[in-house]
Amino acid sequence: MKIDDVVDFDALDENGEPVKLSDFRGKPVVLFFYPKADTPGCTIEACEFRDSFGDLKKAGVTVLGISRDKPGAQKKFKEKFDLPYTLLADPEQVVCKQFDVIKNKTMYGKPVTGIERSTFLFDKDGKLVEEMRKVTPEGHAAEILSKFKK
Repeated sequence: MKIDDVVDFDALDENGEPVKLSDFRGKPVVLFFYPKADTPGCTIEACEFRDSFGDLKKAGVTVLGISRDKPGAQKKFKEKFDLPYTLLADPEQVVCKQFDVIKNKTMYGKPVTGIERSTFLFDKDGKLVEEMRKVTPEGHAAEILSKFKK
C-alpha cells in the first residue's frame, strides 16, 4: 500500500456489526492500530483519542481504532474507558496484514508477533494521505489533531 491508494476493507465493530472503511467516505478518517485492548500503552492512546474526540469531530474527522481483539473484548474496552468512537475487531489479522502492521518483536527477551502501533490518515475520498509507523502512545492523538486544525 502506498500514499494515494484508495483502500477499503471489511471488519466487525465492537458490537459484531460489519463495517467497511468506505462507509465513512465523505469525511477524513483516522485509522489507528493498537496491539491489545486494555493494556497500558493502548489504554493511553485510546483515552487520548477519547479526550481529543470532540475537537476531531468538530474538524469533521472519523476516528476508528483496530486491533486483533475479538468484538467482545473491544466492547468491554470501549465501555470501560467510555471511548466515543468505533473499535474494529480483526482477530484473523486480515486488515492488519493488508496494512502491513504485523511485525516480529521481542517481549521479555522472547520473540513474539504482534501489531506495530501505526496510524493511517485518509482523505474524504478514501485516499491514503499519510501513514505513521511505530508511534508513541503519549501525545499521539494531539499530533493527529494538529494535522486537522487549520
